[in-house]
This record gives sequence, C-alpha cells and structure tokens, in this order.
Amino acid sequence: MSSTSSYAAQSAASPLAPLKIERRDVGPKDVQIAIEYCGVCHTDIHYAKNDWGMTNYPVVPGHEIVGKVTALGSSVHHLKLGQQVAVGCFVNSCHTCSSCKADLEQYCLNGFTATYGSPSKDPGGFTYGGYSKDIVVDEHFVLTLPSGLDPAGAAPLLCAGITTYSPLMHWGVKPGMTVGIIGLGGLGHMGVKLSHAMGAKTVMITTSKNKAADAMRLGADEVLISTDTEAVAAMANQFDFLLNTIPVPHDYNQYMNLLKVDGTMCIVGCVGPVAELNTGPLIFGRKSVAGSLVGGIKETQEMLDFCGKHQIVSDIELIKMDEINHAYERMLKSDVKYRFVIDMHSLS
Repeated sequence: MSSTSSYAAQSAASPLAPLKIERRDVGPKDVQIAIEYCGVCHTDIHYAKNDWGMTNYPVVPGHEIVGKVTALGSSVHHLKLGQQVAVGCFVNSCHTCSSCKADLEQYCLNGFTATYGSPSKDPGGFTYGGYSKDIVVDEHFVLTLPSGLDPAGAAPLLCAGITTYSPLMHWGVKPGMTVGIIGLGGLGHMGVKLSHAMGAKTVMITTSKNKAADAMRLGADEVLISTDTEAVAAMANQFDFLLNTIPVPHDYNQYMNLLKVDGTMCIVGCVGPVAELNTGPLIFGRKSVAGSLVGGIKETQEMLDFCGKHQIVSDIELIKMDEINHAYERMLKSDVKYRFVIDMHSLS
C-alpha cells in the first residue's frame, strides 16, 4: 500500500477537505497514474451530499481523470511510463456476463465497480476517485489520450463526452439527420459539439434566449426556444433524434411532437421518477423514449479518438483543489460554462 493526498467528504454535512488515503500496490495487470486533471460532475455533488442515500464515507469523488503513467504491472505491455492516459466512470466489472462480453461494461449484469464509492478490496473497503494525487487502475479500464488534445479540456470527455457520444452513435446519427439537443449545460454543450461533428443538422432546444449565441458558437445550426409555442409547432415532426440532457424532473411530453415517425428521444440527464408520459404520440407515431448510461471501454476509447480527430474538448473553467466547495455551490446555481476541471497539481 502507498499513502497519497486527496480531498474527501467525511459526511453529508461536511465540506470536502484534505484526507490521506491508501492506494493498493501495483499488481501484475495494474497501472499507476499520477493525476493531472480531474473533471467535476454533478454526480460528485450527489455523492458528497448523499442525495441518493448510498454514499459510503469518506468519499473521494472524481471520475473524469487524466494523468500520466508512473508505474506498470509486469503483465502490462501496451502502455509506457510517462504516457498520458485517462480513467472514466468505472474501474472494474465482472468481465464474464453478456454485457461485458459485448463491450458494454456500463451495463454489467453483476454491477460495475464505480471509480469511487463502490465496495472494493482496495484499502478502505471502497474505491476512491480522482480528487487525489494518484490512482491504481486495472489496465483494461485505462484509456489512452490522443496527442494534441488539451488534457484539462479532455477530462470531462470521460463522463460528459461519452454520455452524449454513446447515444448519438447507438441511434446512428449521421449527415442528413436532424438532431435536437435539449438543454445547454455540461452534457448539452458536448452533445452539440459531437452531433455537429457527426454531420447532422443540430438544433439546440432551450428555454433561454440568452443561450442562443453560445449554442451557435458551439456548433448548433439553429436554436429552438421551447417556450415559444409557435416556433415549436413549426418544428413538429422534424427531428430524427432528441438527446434530452436536462438534469431535473420535467414534462417530457412537450417534446414528443417534435419527433418524426420512428423518432427517438433519449434521456441522459434526469435519473429517477418523472411526470406521467402520454403514450399517444408513441403509439400514433411509432416513437420511442429511451435512456443511455455512458459507454463501455471500447466505445469510450473510440470517443476519445473521434474527439482527437475533430479536436473536440469541453469548454472548461480550471480551478484549484481548495476551490472545490465553492465550485459545488456555483454548479448548483448553473454558474459554469460548461464544466469545472481541477488542476490536480494544486493538491499539496
């Protein structure tokens, strides 16, 4: 075992603060990574505050990790010391179920091991995430970062990037299609960038006129203000695919008439119970409402390579580690464009 510095929440009521934690020794298939940057996700806040009632304390959040290899297990041959690598939302799975065998570790039928907060044989009994100096990860779950990508801007790709890339790919977004991205935040801004790069006509759907200019800057072809009933009616039956990134419960029915026959709205933002869904548009338009959860390791690497090819990174605000509690407060007010990333060099 080795001791390392981290920032952790000790309880739902306590702010994040410095904490020494233990990492496991580097095993034959392990990779030790010195963390350079770690993105800040809304999930981090939910876990720190125990909003979902399943947090194990102390919790060290962070699952958008970029760093450099500092040690390799004896069986690891495809990586090099000093190479820039990345780690996303999970660090293990069963490897044997049908999902894992299909490169869909995010849907592991026996439950994946999250990068933080999951039961583990590691010191402490639970995984500790990327708000720390270093991490030891099984080689299968270590991704390579394309050269030329800004490592700080690339960190949120490990969550916000793959969360939007995976459904866009699964539903076959391509040139000639019209895609609506609902909500312009951490997920939404990545959805716009990726849909645009895939060649689809990309429409940002938002309640805020103030976000129109930024949406166009990010790559949207048009902006639809969802509170403008005439504009919404004019776009009825125009969309092949809607990616709904709104993170809070809301009425999904208002968007169904935008879909073409056989169109799909995929939900990636809101987790949990929502208002009743009117099945009329589904039945009379053969429309679908679906959900999606990040992507498997193979697809996440494909996403990183795609972003490297198109030079796509997240729009970020770089912060120091000791600014994290203030960053959480700002995130809850949607006061960030569009992701916070921690410069882990600032963690003493």
